[in-house]
Amino acid sequence: MRFHRLLSLLLLAMAIIAWAAPLLRAARAPAGAGRGPAPVRSPQVLADHRVTFQLRAPKAGEVVVAGQWPNGRAPMQKDANDVWTVTVGPIPPGVWEYSFQVDGLQMIDPGNPAIKPMREPRTSILHIPGQPPLLHDFQDVPHGVVRQHTYRSQSLGRLRELAVYTPPGYDRQTDTRYPTLYLQHGSGDNQATWVTHGKAHWILDNLIAQGRARPMVVVMMDGHAAIGGGSGGRQENTTAFGRDLLEDVLPFVEANYRVKADVGSRAIAGLSMGGGQSLTIGLNHLDRFAWVAGFSASAPAREAIADCLNDPAGTNEKLKLLWIGVGKDDFLLQRNQELIATLKERNIRHEWRLTEGNHSWPVWRVYLAELAPKLFQ
Repeated sequence: MRFHRLLSLLLLAMAIIAWAAPLLRAARAPAGAGRGPAPVRSPQVLADHRVTFQLRAPKAGEVVVAGQWPNGRAPMQKDANDVWTVTVGPIPPGVWEYSFQVDGLQMIDPGNPAIKPMREPRTSILHIPGQPPLLHDFQDVPHGVVRQHTYRSQSLGRLRELAVYTPPGYDRQTDTRYPTLYLQHGSGDNQATWVTHGKAHWILDNLIAQGRARPMVVVMMDGHAAIGGGSGGRQENTTAFGRDLLEDVLPFVEANYRVKADVGSRAIAGLSMGGGQSLTIGLNHLDRFAWVAGFSASAPAREAIADCLNDPAGTNEKLKLLWIGVGKDDFLLQRNQELIATLKERNIRHEWRLTEGNHSWPVWRVYLAELAPKLFQ
């Protein structure tokens, strides 16, 4: 019995030593020994809105930060710890895209978890809130909910994804039905971009709280409907997207959300590629959408919207709003001006917004903020 007790104590002591040994070694080791380098913090926003960017790249020969803000390109310098650093600014409040260019390779900032949703992610997000908060900033108001869905598109024969914003109070006011805005992104982005980078949900929350916009449901689809873009290019993609929207998504939304199902309660809008999709589909389906808008749109040719152009009286009777906006420095300015000239020639009512700015998200957030209060009034 005594032998067994001693054996048990010996085994217990050996177990304690085995458990404690790594802790003792760690306590005796110099600080940092056996560990990787400390994580790099980037970006760091200073009190005066200057921003420090950092990247650990020991073998790089040149690193540059390239941002969307004014004078946004700046070379970085490497320190003794192989960390490239630069402090720029002050940068104006806003939601900005930026990338690192490492020996010519464009890449995201690995120290920043805020990444712009894209088909090929290559830009990070820098969000500097305004004081007072800007319309696309988070404010202390009632907030809606963004839901993500995976659905099977019967028309396209594969799984697809979409995001749906429901306004504040949607889950409590169970007897209320809402109008719907189908809101599209541009080429290269996806169904998450209008929320993650465009801040559409906060824009709507703030407008609704201010009494400037009606509560509405917003549906954001993946605009890349033709696999690989399709051999027919953009027109093939628009055609496939239209089938998915009309045959799959619209019925899905109206079966699963408390939305109004009449034409006067549906709007379609989008930017760039999504603007072209919205104008083409909306103007060809005025039995489905009474509110149509394009932001810096890849504007459709005359033949793509011939039915609406050939019946101006019928188009004006059905449309509640046709809204088109583009920046003076946008590479799609001429295409939009040509569309506006055609609408004027055919006496089709529309609102035309020629603004400052180029083909970028700071412009499109403003357009959404201008359009939303006009919808469903």
